[in-house]
Amino acid sequence: MSTATDFKTLLDNIKIDNAGQISKRYGRITKVLNQYFYDIDSKTANSLQVGSYGRFTGIRGISDLDMLYFLPATEWPRFRDKQSYLLQVVKTEIKKAYKNTDIRGDGQVVVVKFKNQEVEIVPVFCNEDGSFKYPDTHDGGSWKICNPRAEMSSFRILNDDRKGHLRRLSKMVRAWKTRHEVEISGFLIDTLCYKFFSNLSEYNDKSFKSYDQLSLDFFTFLENEGDRAFYYAPGSHSKVIVKKSFNKVAKLTREYCEEALSATSENSRRVAWKKIFGRPFPNSTTKSLSAVNVSEQYIEDQYELNLYGHVSIECEIRKNNLLEALLSNLLGEGHDISTNRKLRFYVDEINNIPHPYKIKWKIKNIGDEAERRGNFRGEILDDEGYSERFETADFSGPHFVECYVIHGNQVVARDKIDVPIHN
Repeated sequence: MSTATDFKTLLDNIKIDNAGQISKRYGRITKVLNQYFYDIDSKTANSLQVGSYGRFTGIRGISDLDMLYFLPATEWPRFRDKQSYLLQVVKTEIKKAYKNTDIRGDGQVVVVKFKNQEVEIVPVFCNEDGSFKYPDTHDGGSWKICNPRAEMSSFRILNDDRKGHLRRLSKMVRAWKTRHEVEISGFLIDTLCYKFFSNLSEYNDKSFKSYDQLSLDFFTFLENEGDRAFYYAPGSHSKVIVKKSFNKVAKLTREYCEEALSATSENSRRVAWKKIFGRPFPNSTTKSLSAVNVSEQYIEDQYELNLYGHVSIECEIRKNNLLEALLSNLLGEGHDISTNRKLRFYVDEINNIPHPYKIKWKIKNIGDEAERRGNFRGEILDDEGYSERFETADFSGPHFVECYVIHGNQVVARDKIDVPIHN
């Protein structure tokens, strides 16, 4: 396998694999807060996904999700001097959606603690300059300022200028962080990758086959940064604190990169890269962790991506033609679908997409039973005109379904929902 294939496989193996579940959680929290503060049922209005998920730099196993919720300006007199009360109100309303889930106020946020991740909700008031006021309950209460829109905008612009290399590097560095247990925040990783690429355009016309040299260049840069107390975030110029020096591990990683680049065999080269990125980096005998079969299709190979719209999918689970549950509710409580169920996947919500558009689906089977049966599926399927797809829960596995909205010759929105089935 080539260097390009190895790094493509690495990025595939660390790709977020529960985007549908994440989307449902954001949507459900947003909806219940909108019902209380605005008397509307929207799952998307008045909220903003921030953090690594909002910057599109998160990876598989992402454990912390962040969102801002925009409070009505009319609520300012009510909460101006009552920061703790505001968090309590938000907590109480979210509890209506997740009655059996641990929810707590924590200084500046409300934390919803699921089995596999936490969602931090920051209630904010919008300022005229695009920044936000958020509550801080410490030391008697105060309001602080943040500007994640400016941060995400600056990051997105440089990523576009660098032909997508910025986001991909940020994801690779997260795999490195996990492998070496580096005490470094995701925001600091993105800030460092942004700084690295700010004045470096030589990779603009390069491809995955240059990612070995890119890795060496980045970790050499990181080693040369020395020990600093903080960095300035892109866009907002807020301080991003360095909790612990990463200089020694960066030096060690730079040496591993040199070892990989000078390796004389495929096996020794991969051994060196696995020292850096860990298990997600392929070796000579291991398949991609996502267990992709040769017939699987990828929407990126068929259409250009321009994700300016929003689509959300849901699934009805039926037993003997009677509605048993909605999949989003099952996932929220950490349960699986039983076999011998009929499943109806459908477009639950679609926004900001002009007509005409097309819907396409992808059904992917994963796991030992899918491998035993030789039934992975994964083809891109046309919708039959009703924005729905009927399937059956035949065998166990952590399967998933994706939905794509096509406008012109671009994918303008996509959603994914996990379909865990158990006998």
